[in-house]
Amino acid sequence: MRVVHVFRAALTVLALTVVAGCSTAVTKLETWEGSPSAAAEAATLKAPGAIRVTRVNGRSMTNYLMDDLALDYALLPGENEVVFTYKTIWAKSGVVENGESKVHVIKSEPQVVRFDASASETYRFEFDKPGSRREAEQSMPEFSASIVNAEGEVMARSTDWSSTRQAQAERTPLSDGQASDGQGMSGSAGAGSLERLKATWQTATEQEKKAFLRWAFE
Repeated sequence: MRVVHVFRAALTVLALTVVAGCSTAVTKLETWEGSPSAAAEAATLKAPGAIRVTRVNGRSMTNYLMDDLALDYALLPGENEVVFTYKTIWAKSGVVENGESKVHVIKSEPQVVRFDASASETYRFEFDKPGSRREAEQSMPEFSASIVNAEGEVMARSTDWSSTRQAQAERTPLSDGQASDGQGMSGSAGAGSLERLKATWQTATEQEKKAFLRWAFE
């Protein structure tokens, strides 16, 4: 029995060490590819555990195994687009049956916010926190968060991402030489629709892309 207790204790210490190592290693995530010169003056966006950033400037962010992990994101100076979701967790009252979750998870629809980041500046999310599960359920459909700088000045406010993507797809202009009826320069039908599809694909989530591919190849 002593050996078993020692083994369990060793596993616990190892697990805590791994978690601690992960938390320090991923506290600041780069949101770009390559080695841009502006990276030396990157701004910082601080996201609490309730906010999960899924995309920055069209690039998917890493999905970590640990939820509710507060992370800092390094942003290049200039305009940035951040897509995120917000969730709250509330304990269930009463008896919970086997296999049933012990908490209520209330999650927002994907949100998008765009703002100009200044070199070496620090930004954070600011939003109203519900005081109860009922309040969270009632307010979640209209949820919105602000991006504020170190002085507390509001830089931008988020909007629903799905509506924004739909509007972008509808506003996507036809390429040069394409007729308004969808005929391309070569006369093939549907060229305009193809351009819109390409634009929508670039802003789609990984789950949406997988769902589309399953549909396309059925």
